Amino acid sequence: MSGLPGARTCPGLGEASDLKFPLGAKFREPLTEARFQQLFGDAEQEPELLAEPRLSRLCRRWRRRARAGSGPGAWRLLLARLPPLRWLPHYRWRAWLLGDAVAGVTVGIVHVPQGMAFALLTSVPPVFGLYTSFFPVLIYTLLGTGRHVSTGTFAVLSLMTGSAVERLVPEPLGGNLSGIEREQLDAQRVGAAAALAFGSGALMLGMFALQLGVLSTFLSEPVVKALTSGAALHVLVSQLPSLLGLPLPRQIGCFALFKTLAAVLTALPRSSLAELTISALSLALLVPVKELNVRFRDKLPTPIPGEIIMVLLASVLCFTSSLDTRYNVQIVGLLPGGFPQPHLPNLAALPRLLADSLPMALVTFAVSASLASIYADKYSYTIDSNQELLAHGVSNFLSSVFSCFPNSATLATTSLLVDAGGNTQLAGLFSCIVVLSVLLWLGPFFYYLPKAVLACINISSMRQMFFQMQELPQLWRISRMDFAVWIVTWVAVVILSVDLGLAIGVVFSMMTVVCRTQRVQCLALGLAEGTELYRPLRESHKLLKVPGLCILSYPSPLYFGTRGQFRRSLEWHLGLGEGCKGAPKTDSPPVAVAEPVRVVVLDCSGIAFADAAGAREVLQLASRCRDAGIHLLLAQCNASVLGTLTQAGLLDRVTPEQLFVSVQDAAAHALERLEPTGPKTCTVWV
Repeated sequence: MSGLPGARTCPGLGEASDLKFPLGAKFREPLTEARFQQLFGDAEQEPELLAEPRLSRLCRRWRRRARAGSGPGAWRLLLARLPPLRWLPHYRWRAWLLGDAVAGVTVGIVHVPQGMAFALLTSVPPVFGLYTSFFPVLIYTLLGTGRHVSTGTFAVLSLMTGSAVERLVPEPLGGNLSGIEREQLDAQRVGAAAALAFGSGALMLGMFALQLGVLSTFLSEPVVKALTSGAALHVLVSQLPSLLGLPLPRQIGCFALFKTLAAVLTALPRSSLAELTISALSLALLVPVKELNVRFRDKLPTPIPGEIIMVLLASVLCFTSSLDTRYNVQIVGLLPGGFPQPHLPNLAALPRLLADSLPMALVTFAVSASLASIYADKYSYTIDSNQELLAHGVSNFLSSVFSCFPNSATLATTSLLVDAGGNTQLAGLFSCIVVLSVLLWLGPFFYYLPKAVLACINISSMRQMFFQMQELPQLWRISRMDFAVWIVTWVAVVILSVDLGLAIGVVFSMMTVVCRTQRVQCLALGLAEGTELYRPLRESHKLLKVPGLCILSYPSPLYFGTRGQFRRSLEWHLGLGEGCKGAPKTDSPPVAVAEPVRVVVLDCSGIAFADAAGAREVLQLASRCRDAGIHLLLAQCNASVLGTLTQAGLLDRVTPEQLFVSVQDAAAHALERLEPTGPKTCTVWV
C-alpha cells in the first residue's frame, strides 16, 4: 500500500489533527470505488461495479458443460458422478478392509429385522423391507459421497409412507379378508409405496438437475430434530396395537396419534395375553442391550446384535410352543425367496402422490445430507450436496422398480456403522451380502417370527430420536429462537401429522429469520481512539465523535420487508421528516441533538443484498439528504448491492466520488469536507 499515490508518513506530535493516530503509521489518499477499479481492477472494466447478468452466467455454465463432452472433460464428469473411482484407488486395504467388513456385516444383521419391522410400519409385507435394505444400499455405495452413511429403511419415512398408503389403499370396513383378497390388497399397497418412492426419487433427480442441493439449508437442525423426535412418538403409538395383539385399523390424518390412543384404550380389555407377554419380554431384552451398546461402545469390539438375538429366540419359542395356532399369535409367515419381478409403478397415480412425495423427498435429502455432513466434519473429508441428491434420487427411483418403498440414510444404522469401525462406502457391500443371503437362502427361518417382536424392534430403534429432547435445555441457553422453532415443529408434528408438522416447522423457521432481519437497528459508529476501527457508540464512551459527521451502519439485507425500518432509523439519526417523532429504541443518542449533521457516511458492509424496493429507498435517502444540505457518502458496498443500486439510478442522485471502498476512506473524505481550510486530514492509514 505504500506505493499508492499520496502515501505519506504520520504527522508529528506537534502537527494539528482532530484525531489521535499512532506514531509511525503511513497514510494514503482515500479511495473511491472508481479509483480503486483504476488501480486494482480490470483495465477494460467500467468504473461502476455491475453485477454479472444472470443470463451470461448461465451461458458460461452451459459452455463449460458442453466442453465436458471432450475426453478429459468426460473423465472428470465420470469421476464426479462415480465417487468409487476417486476413493477406491487410494483404499488402504490392510488398514480398512477388516473394519469395513465387520461394520458391514453388523449393519446387515440389523437391517434384516429392522427392514421387516419398518415394512409393517409402511403397511406392506415384511419381505419388501428386505428389498429396501438391499437395492438402495447397493446404489448408494456406488453414487454416495458419505463414507460413514448407512442407507435403507428409515422410521420417519416409513411412517409417512404408511399414512399415505393407508389413505390411498384403505382396508375394507369389514376387515375379514380371504387369503386372495389379502394378497390383492397387499399388492395394491406395495404398488402405492413403490410409486411414492418413484415420485420422491424423480423429484430429487429434478432438484439435482437444477443444482438445488442448497435447499437442504431450509430444513434447519431444530426442524429436523423436532421432526424426527415427534415422528418417533407417532411410531411408538402406532405400534401399540401390535404390542397388545389388537386388530385395530390404522388411524391417518390430523390427530391420528390421539385417535389411536383412544382406540387402544377402548379395546384394551380385548388384548392378547400371549402377544403382550412376547412384547414385554422382547422390550426387556432389547432396551438393556441398546443401553449396553451405548455405554460400553468404546470397550465392546462390536455392538451386541440384540435385534437378531431377539428374532432368533422369538422364532424358536413360537415354533416349539405353536403360539401361532394355540394362541393366535400373528407371525411373519413365508418370505418369498429371490427378487421381485422388476416393473414400473403405476404412473397414472403419480399426480395424486405428488403432495406426499414432495415432503418425503425433502425429509430424505435433509436427514441424509445432515448425517453425511456430521460425519464428514468429524473425519475431515467433504461431501457434495448435489451428488447426494443424485445418489438418493437414483436410489429411490431405481429401487421402486423392484417394489421398494421410500428410503434414506438412517440414524441408528449410521451410528452403528461408525461404532463398529466402518471407514468407507465399501461397508455397504458387506451389508448387502448379509441381506442377500436372507433373501436367497435364510428366509424360511423367519417364518414363525411374531409380528409383536417387529413392533418392539420399531420402538427400541426410536431410542436415539427420543433422547434428542435432552438437548432442549442447552438449546434454550444458546438460542431461544431455535428453541421456539423446535417446540413449534414438535407440537405440530405430534398434534397434526408428520408432513403438516414439517411444513409448519419450515414456515415458522423462515419467519423467524425474516422477523430477525426486521428487528435490527441502524448503529451510529465512532472512531476508537488510537486505532482505525469504527465501533458502535453504545459500546464505549472512549469513541471519538466528530461534530457534524454521522457514520451509520445498517447490519441487515435491504429488501421490501426491511425498507420501512431502514427509513425510520435513518430519519431518526439524521433528524429528517417524521422518523424522529417515532424514534426506534437504541442505546446511542441521535447525532442531530448535538449539532446538525453535515456529512453522513452509510456503511453498507452489513447489507448482503438489496432488492428493487430497497434500492429505491436508498435513492430517496440520497434525494432527501441533498435537499436537507447533507452530503451522503456510501462505503463498502459489495458488488451485488452496488450493481442493484446502479441499475436503479444511483449515479443520477450521487457522483462516483461519493462511493468509497471502506468506512475509513469515506470518513477521511468527510473530515476534509468538514474542515476545508484546516490542516490536511484527508488521509487513511496504510
